[in-house]
Amino acid sequence: MLPRSLVFGLGAALLLPLAPPARAQDAVAGQKVFHQVCAICHDVAQGRNRIGPSLFDIVGRKTGQVAGFHYSAANKKAELTWDAATLDKYLTNPRAVVPGTTMTYAGLKDAHKRADLIAYLGTLK
Repeated sequence: MLPRSLVFGLGAALLLPLAPPARAQDAVAGQKVFHQVCAICHDVAQGRNRIGPSLFDIVGRKTGQVAGFHYSAANKKAELTWDAATLDKYLTNPRAVVPGTTMTYAGLKDAHKRADLIAYLGTLK
């Protein structure tokens, strides 16, 4: 009789090919998502605010920090840093992360598109 750990190891090895392949984040695809979903309200040029603030250099920035943009009180008080994990949660459901935000977008439910979009936002330096 085989040891239990060996049986589990062999079972896992047999199931591994059935797992979905890992998918790298794609900033080029993320740029397309940005233009489809975000560009109606946001610009990526530094200092160019629209309905929403410029997203230039957003990754690593604190909430409510773009000069010249009138943020909601909720966004000013949020005290979040826009890192990949926070952006992922926020882009999934903005009002759940910052209750009272004036951002009207309901959220991007597709995890792959969110990952690509966050990769693109990371290039805006």
